[in-house]
Amino acid sequence: MKIGIPRETTAGEKRVASTPDIVKKLVARGFTVLLERGAGEAAHFTDDEYSSAGATLGERADALAADIVLKVRRPSSDEIAAMSSGAVVIGFIELCEDDGTLKTMFDKQIRPLALERIPRISRAQSMDALSSQSNIAGYRAVIEAANRFGRFIPLMMTSAGSAKPARVVVLGVGVAGLQAIATARRLGGDVHAYDIRPETREQILSLGAKPIDLDIGESGSGEGGYARELSEEAKAKQQQLLADELSKAHILITTALIPCRPAPVLVTEDVVKRMREGSVIVDLAAETGGNCPLTEMDQVVNRHGVILVGHTNYPSMMPSDASAFYAKNIANLLEIVVREEEGALVLNDFEEDEITRAALLRPES
Repeated sequence: MKIGIPRETTAGEKRVASTPDIVKKLVARGFTVLLERGAGEAAHFTDDEYSSAGATLGERADALAADIVLKVRRPSSDEIAAMSSGAVVIGFIELCEDDGTLKTMFDKQIRPLALERIPRISRAQSMDALSSQSNIAGYRAVIEAANRFGRFIPLMMTSAGSAKPARVVVLGVGVAGLQAIATARRLGGDVHAYDIRPETREQILSLGAKPIDLDIGESGSGEGGYARELSEEAKAKQQQLLADELSKAHILITTALIPCRPAPVLVTEDVVKRMREGSVIVDLAAETGGNCPLTEMDQVVNRHGVILVGHTNYPSMMPSDASAFYAKNIANLLEIVVREEEGALVLNDFEEDEITRAALLRPES
């Protein structure tokens, strides 16, 4: 059975769907791995490393014609045209913005396994690429903020004077938010955090941060551990109560997202105006409109003396480790996608396992 690894072509994407270490394990399991030449260069993995691991280097068409195609971002129409009928595609299919990609795949009997659909259950944790990449985003967001912030993060005491620790506020305590809290704490910041889900309070405390407690009259807990959208009344009350806390922040990391919905506005322009000159807002929700309406997607701007960072692909800023985590997620998924039968690898029935059943996209889905 052939696995294809093409180079990613989405603008700014430096990750690769598999790494030499994982390729070596796939080859040992019996797969033939076809790699497009240069596919790992942006993530700092050379063709020689892949070749030594047992991959067969070839052209783009070779990788795309494989039985299983591994991708980071959803395939383009040109990539789908080059795929074999009946192939399996594993990657982020980015379901919220379907531009006809799904229909094009279905018309060709291509079966997509969407990594964002991996269920959040115990046995699927090792396959949860959405979480592994969000973890990286939370870490890198704090590093980005520290780089843009013109002051110290920790308490600094020197013969020339002392500096108080920066007040870091994290909005949204999901995977990215928890890593942001942990990273900011390691850097010595005075870290505060808020989430509309009351169950996150214990997690905030466990990392040594201070929870921001607000009574908005309803809970934001949704299905599968995600937040749900609040009522308009609760949103207004939330903005009002948050304003004083946020205006005191020196660094503000916002991570509040609602799947396939515009990002909730948590940081108003009035709050930005009240923040200290030189403060930094890193808006991880920039791709879906931003938690601050002043954020500009994929831009760094200065508004009212506050620096707003709107990058949308933080894992790609750390392509080596991001690719390594991602490749391991896919390798673990392949353990239930394929089985050995009479000395050959064959595809399992995706409907028989709850993980592949949830990840599989169908024409009616």
